[in-house]
Amino acid sequence: MNRRTSLAAVLLMSGVIAGAPGSASAHPERPREIIASQVVKATSPHPGLNMTLLEGPTFGADGDLYFVDVVASSPAPKVLRLDPASREVSGFFTDSAGSYTSAQWSPVDGRLYLTDYQGTIRSVAADGTDPRTVFSGPVEGSPMSPDDLTFDPFGNMYVTDLTGYLDPARVPLGRVVRIAADGSGATVLASGLAAPNGISFDRGHRGLYVSTLWENRISYLALDRSRTSVVADRTVAEVDGAAGTETDSNAVDAAGNIYQATHGEPVIRVFSRHGRPLATVRVPVADRAGLTSATNVAIRPGTKQAYVTVSGDAGGFIYSFDALAKGIRQSNGG
Repeated sequence: MNRRTSLAAVLLMSGVIAGAPGSASAHPERPREIIASQVVKATSPHPGLNMTLLEGPTFGADGDLYFVDVVASSPAPKVLRLDPASREVSGFFTDSAGSYTSAQWSPVDGRLYLTDYQGTIRSVAADGTDPRTVFSGPVEGSPMSPDDLTFDPFGNMYVTDLTGYLDPARVPLGRVVRIAADGSGATVLASGLAAPNGISFDRGHRGLYVSTLWENRISYLALDRSRTSVVADRTVAEVDGAAGTETDSNAVDAAGNIYQATHGEPVIRVFSRHGRPLATVRVPVADRAGLTSATNVAIRPGTKQAYVTVSGDAGGFIYSFDALAKGIRQSNGG
C-alpha cells in the first residue's frame, strides 16, 4: 500500500474525502550498507485498515522518542512515546479529529507541534495536555495539506504542502509554506511542486532540503537572510529506488549529510550535501516481509544514535542504527 492509498484510507474513514549546496551528478562510488536493528514493535495493524503507518520520530527533552501513527483513530493514541532504555511504548496524545503526519518540538516554547493533513498545525504541551490550534485554513487562497515541518531558530515553521497528492491526475500543486511562529500569518515560498514531503534546514539555516514524492528528488531551496523568500533552487540528488517507491521525510546531521527516507521499501539513503551517495540503511533480510516503508529518521541530538519509523502489513516498528555523524536539531523530527 503506497502513501497515497494510506492517506486516502484514513481520510475516507474520517469523512474528510469522499470515495546547497551542490548539484546532482553521477557518482560511481558504491554507498556502504548499514543494517538497522529492531528496537520494538510499536503498533499492530488497525482493524478495518489492516495497516499502520508510523511517522515523525523526534526526541523530547526527557530523552524519550515521540512519533505519530498517521492512520490511527481515536481512542487509539495518535502520538506515541518510546523509552529507549526500557523499550516501553506508551500513548502520549490522541483526539477525535486529527490525521497527524509529522511531529517536532519548537525551539521557542518547548511544545510538540503536529501537522494535520487536513489543513491544521496543532501543538501540545510536553506532558501531552493543552492541545492548541496554531494555524488553520487556506494559504494565499488555497487549502493546505501539511505533511512535514521544520523550524528556524526563532520558531517560524516551514511546512511541505501535499495539496494535489491524492488526485490521480498528478497535477503538481504542492507548495512550501512559511508560517509565523505565533501562527499569525502564512506565505508561500515555493509552488507548483510535485508532491513535496520531506523538509529540513541545512546546518546553517540558510536553506531547505525538500524531497518530492513524484520525482524521487531532493532539491535545495536557498533562502534570503530573513528566510522569507527563495533566492535560488537546485537539484541535490535524484533518488534511485525500487519501482513504486517514493521519497518521504528527510533529516540533516552535524556533518551536513542528508538522510532520505522512503515510502515503498524499508530503506534510508544517506547523501552528502553535494548529493554523493554515502550509505544505504536497510532492515535485516529476515524482517523485510510485511514492511513497506521507512518513512522518517531522528538522530538523538549530540549522539550518533539514529531511530527509524518502519511500517507495513506486519505492523509499525522502531529500528535503530549508527548515523554517520551526530544529531542536531535538523535531524530531530519533522
